[in-house]
Amino acid sequence: MTNSPNFLIYGATGYTGQLIIRRAIHKGLKPILGGRNEEKLQVLAKKYELDYFVADINRKDQLSDLVLLADVILNCAGPFIHTYEAILKACLKNKTHYVDITGEIDVFEGIAAMDEEIKEAGVMAMPGAGFDVVPTDCLAAYLKSQLPTATHLELAFISVGGGVSHGTAKTMVESMDKGGAVRVNGFIEQVPFAHKSKKLKIKKKEYLVAAIPWGDVSTAYHSTGIKNIEVFTGVTPGMLRGMRLGNSMGWLFKRNFMKSFLKKTIDTRPAGPSDNQRKKAKSIVWGKVTDEAGNEREALLTTPEGYTLTAIAAVDIVEKILAGNAPIGFMTPSKAYGADLVLEVSGTVREDLFNNRNIEIT
Repeated sequence: MTNSPNFLIYGATGYTGQLIIRRAIHKGLKPILGGRNEEKLQVLAKKYELDYFVADINRKDQLSDLVLLADVILNCAGPFIHTYEAILKACLKNKTHYVDITGEIDVFEGIAAMDEEIKEAGVMAMPGAGFDVVPTDCLAAYLKSQLPTATHLELAFISVGGGVSHGTAKTMVESMDKGGAVRVNGFIEQVPFAHKSKKLKIKKKEYLVAAIPWGDVSTAYHSTGIKNIEVFTGVTPGMLRGMRLGNSMGWLFKRNFMKSFLKKTIDTRPAGPSDNQRKKAKSIVWGKVTDEAGNEREALLTTPEGYTLTAIAAVDIVEKILAGNAPIGFMTPSKAYGADLVLEVSGTVREDLFNNRNIEIT
């Protein structure tokens, strides 16, 4: 480590990367900007008076030079299934901490499988340092602390307002042909997309939620040891019908031409929610654990909008690492920093729910 720790944002020119730049500068940090597009990097570097470095994900020499510039690499270049391994291996070779903001199960499982290599390098690797999966991971850890005998975990998150970035939408396109995922008796199992839905009544308001392959199917197991996990997200009835229709069309979404078409369509839309949209929006995260004896605990988190929380949480985690607080090995947010980590995000409230029976499985 150097006397003046630095961090580098790879994928800095993307929607979320730029939010993170703004948050880092607000906190008095001067991140190095990294990515493949020199023209875009130059514009950002000039705007914020920051240094930049161009590196192609497929060039080991460039990645090696890139990770030598910093003590922490924050990877914001999704879909992460295409970027994490090359960047992480370069980090391990050069003793650099790795952080990303993925929500992809395959990435979490891939990094978890590299735990011994990460420990041998003496660094920390933490995927999921944003809305994917800080709130849900912290709520899972909190609920396990309230019911240590828990064997089953259900999580749901609902976005009230806001929108979706290009990167998030393209990651969804990449996974449309894979269906859903749950954890059963400790193992991840594939299931049809939106194979289950629920109506959650929270504080007199009803939300329709559908099962999705969210990152906690992986991470909550590593954080809590709970062997049965399902995750849901808020949907409209039309969205639910579309998700289920997609199960019969998975063959089409496997075609490269269809993925390319959908990605080009995404690029014609706004890059992500505006600052004003994000300020007005919020996220609700619900969780419930049960044990074999029928005991249960429920809790609720209300947080800032997802992209806002991502920028705050990711920078806060980088600050902890730069300050020397970096447990070695593969880490989830709650394993490294505890269930209360999410409460450090201003505007986040956690509440226990008692006797909340207003849940209908459909």
